[in-house]
Amino acid sequence: MVRGRVQQLLLGLTATATLVVGMTGMGAATATADEVVATVPAGDAPSWVAISPDGTRAYVANAGNSSVSVIDTGTNSLIDTVAVGRDAEGVAVSPDGSRVYVTSTGDDTLSVIDTGTNAVIDTVTVDSPYGVAVSPDGSRAYVTARTDNTVVVIDTTTNSIVDTIPVGSVPEWLAVTPDGSRVYVATEGDGSVWVIDTTTDTVSNTIPVWGQPFAVAIAPDGSRVYVTNFADNSVSVISTATDTPTANIPVGEDPFGVSITPDGSRVYVANFGDNSVSVINTATHTVIDTVLVGVGPYSVANTPDGSHAYATNRLQGSVSVF
Repeated sequence: MVRGRVQQLLLGLTATATLVVGMTGMGAATATADEVVATVPAGDAPSWVAISPDGTRAYVANAGNSSVSVIDTGTNSLIDTVAVGRDAEGVAVSPDGSRVYVTSTGDDTLSVIDTGTNAVIDTVTVDSPYGVAVSPDGSRAYVTARTDNTVVVIDTTTNSIVDTIPVGSVPEWLAVTPDGSRVYVATEGDGSVWVIDTTTDTVSNTIPVWGQPFAVAIAPDGSRVYVTNFADNSVSVISTATDTPTANIPVGEDPFGVSITPDGSRVYVANFGDNSVSVINTATHTVIDTVLVGVGPYSVANTPDGSHAYATNRLQGSVSVF
């Protein structure tokens, strides 16, 4: 279940949204610009999306029907649906592509899916889990526990909790630096980004940002962190060298999910309130394009080759490909 202002936005827009499912051409396509080339049906209220390391699969957590949709990115078609815990929200794929981790806020679980069989092979009990990220070496999964205001550290070999780290109020999403040394956590309730030292599993810094931060993406070279501020309709840029904000970029209405291309040149922002995705040039920190997608875009992820992005449309039950 989504808390705070995020919950109010979801409930309000769900009640008033006209769900017009404009299905564009299904199947593989080549995008010459940032435009939707396919719309893929997902489950009810799709939340987060993650792409496999080899780029062949997109995994979508569906909060409304407690499942994960498995999408073949070659054909842009739904090929499987995996039942998980209630109110599935977060999803992350291990670096080797063998496991998918799914948070379910309704029954306080983290489901572990074997991607070879698309079956749940284990569950870990975590209080009010939401965001999930996996370390670059695959040895740890980091999960935000929103009610407890903590980040839970899970050993992925044993699928057991090995540490719990106190952070700020209402931790939402988080991301691990490419070298695995730090985790950046957006905490909606206190308007900050918390920095965790993964060597000691302790907080090393707290960074105030604009509005209410929700999601985090880190540049491939680890130099910058991009944070969506959904109350301020902006994206904060943080230098990891100093852990200070260096820019604040206006985007669309109610920005939630954020991703970055593998070459670090573009940042994509899912704007829940105006059904669009903002495209940011990271060299100039300006929006250079706006892509109209489905109703209530909530998250976005880029393929490993940077050719396409996948955005979940929470109020439409679909995924836009562009």
